[in-house]
Amino acid sequence: MGVISTVLGFTGFGIGVTAGVVIGYYLFIYFQPTDVKDVKVRPLVEYDTDSLEKILPEIPLWIKNPDFERIDWLNKFLEHMWPYLDKAICRTAQDIAKLIIAENTANYKIDSVDFESFSLGTLPPTFHGMKVYITEEHELIMEPSLKWAANPNILAVVKAYGLKASIQVVDLQIFASPRITLKPLVPSFPCFAKITVSLMDKPHVDFGLKLLGADIMAIPGLYRFVQETIKKQVASMYLWPKTLEVPILDPSKASKRPVGILHVKVVRAQNLKKKDLLGKSDPYVKLKLADDKLPSKKTQVKKSNLNPEWNEEFKITVTDPETQALEVNVFDWEQVGKHERMGMNMVPLKDLVPDETKTVTLNLLKTMDLNDAQNDKNRGQIILELTYKPFKEDQLPTEVTGESDTVEKPPEGTPDGGGLLVVIIHEAQDLEGKHHTNPYVKIIFRGEEKKTEVIKKNRDPRWDQTFEFMCEQPPVNDRMHVEVVSKPPKKALIYSKETLGYVDISLADVVTNKRINERYHLIDSKNGQVQIEMQWRAS
Repeated sequence: MGVISTVLGFTGFGIGVTAGVVIGYYLFIYFQPTDVKDVKVRPLVEYDTDSLEKILPEIPLWIKNPDFERIDWLNKFLEHMWPYLDKAICRTAQDIAKLIIAENTANYKIDSVDFESFSLGTLPPTFHGMKVYITEEHELIMEPSLKWAANPNILAVVKAYGLKASIQVVDLQIFASPRITLKPLVPSFPCFAKITVSLMDKPHVDFGLKLLGADIMAIPGLYRFVQETIKKQVASMYLWPKTLEVPILDPSKASKRPVGILHVKVVRAQNLKKKDLLGKSDPYVKLKLADDKLPSKKTQVKKSNLNPEWNEEFKITVTDPETQALEVNVFDWEQVGKHERMGMNMVPLKDLVPDETKTVTLNLLKTMDLNDAQNDKNRGQIILELTYKPFKEDQLPTEVTGESDTVEKPPEGTPDGGGLLVVIIHEAQDLEGKHHTNPYVKIIFRGEEKKTEVIKKNRDPRWDQTFEFMCEQPPVNDRMHVEVVSKPPKKALIYSKETLGYVDISLADVVTNKRINERYHLIDSKNGQVQIEMQWRAS
C-alpha cells in the first residue's frame, strides 16, 4: 500500500501542475483587459523642461544651456591619461598630507599615520560642459561642470596609545562647479602667470569611511553632520569671491616688465680688417639685447677708418638681467648692396655688477659658435663702457599686462563724499559711415561734453585717450552718453557729420566695482563696437 500511495501522490501532483499551467495560460489569453491603449510616441521637442528632466534626469549642461560648450574631447583625454594622472596626483597629495600630518600628530598625541594604499581609482572625472567668458582684462575665465563618481582605494593606518586602527575611504562622489581663471595672459609659455580657482556653488561631496572594516558613515546623524561640515569648510575657503591662487610664472619676468636700464658707451674700435677691395672700410656699430624684437641701436658711420672712435652713448631697457645678453655687431657700410658684417660678440648682463661701470674690450668674432675655426682669425677689437642700473622698488612699473587691477587715489582737492570718474576710450571696431568714416568719440556726462581726436579714414580706430570728471557725489543713478561721430572731409562741402552709433552706460557698476573695462555694441550701428574703461576713484 505504501508504494501504491507514493505512486498515486506523484501522479496527482504531476496532473495538478499540468492542469494549473494550462488553465492559467488560457485565462491569461482570453481575459486580457480591453482598455489598454498603445503607447503614444512623441518627439522630444514637444516636452517641456520639467518633463524632459523627469525622463532624462542627467541631461548635460551643453544641451540645457546654450552658454555651455560640449567638451567630450577633454573627457576622452582624461580617460586615456587617467592611469598616469592618478599616480601623479596621488604622489602630490601624499606629500602634502604627510606635511599636514607631521604638523598635527603631536597635538593629537598620534604616534604615526601611514598610507598602505593611495589611489583615486580607475574612474576619471567627467566634465558635463564648460562656459567660457570673454573679457578685456588679459585673462581667460572658464566654468566647467564637474561630476565624479570614483572608486578610490585610500587606506591609512593610524597608531596611537599603542593601538593600531585602519581607516579606508571608499565610494567617493564629487559634484562641483568651479570657476578657473588664467591671468594675466603673458607672451611666455604656458602663456599665463597664475591660476585662480573658486567655487560658484557649495560642492556636493559624498564618500564612505570604514573604520576597522565597519562603515561609520552608517551611524545615524553622522552622515548629514559630515556633509554639512565639509560644505561649510570648503565654502569658507573657496566659495566665490574667495579664491585659491596657484602661481605658475613670475609675472614680472613672464610679461617682460622692465627692471632696469643698460647704459652703453661705444668708445672705439681698433685694428679692424677692411672689407673693401679698394680703400678702407666704413664701420658702424649695432647694439641690441639678444632675443629682443626691438630695433637695434646704431652709431654713426665712420668713413674710411679702421680705428674709428665714436664715444656715443645709448640706453637699452632690460627685462631679465639673468638671461639677457648684449649683442654687438660691427658692419661695413655700403652705398649699394648689403652691409657686410666685420665681426660680432656678446656680453652677458649677469657678468655686470649693478651701478658699477665696466670697461670691456671684445675680440670680434665671425660667429658665436666657440668651435668655429674661423673665430681664430684676428678681426680687431671694440671697446665699450657698460653700466647696468636696476630700478629701485618705487621705480618699478606696477602694471604687468598693460592694465592694472588697482585704482589710483583721487587727486587732492576732491570733494569729501565724492570722487573722480576716469573714462578711457580705447578703441572702436567695425564702424561704417554712409559717406565718410573719420571717427571721433563724444562723451556727455552731467551736461559736460568732451571729445577724442579725429582719426581719418579708419573703420577700426584706436584712441587710448583719458578723460576725467570731478563728482561731488557718486554717480550711482547717472548715465553717460557715448557717441561715435564721423567728421566730414574739409573738401566735401556737401556732406555733414554722421553719427556712427551711440550707447548710454549706467555708472552704478563703476561705483560698485571701482573699475570696469567693457566692449559695448553701438546702437544704430550694424556691427560697430566701442571699448571703454572706467574707474571710480572715491575720496
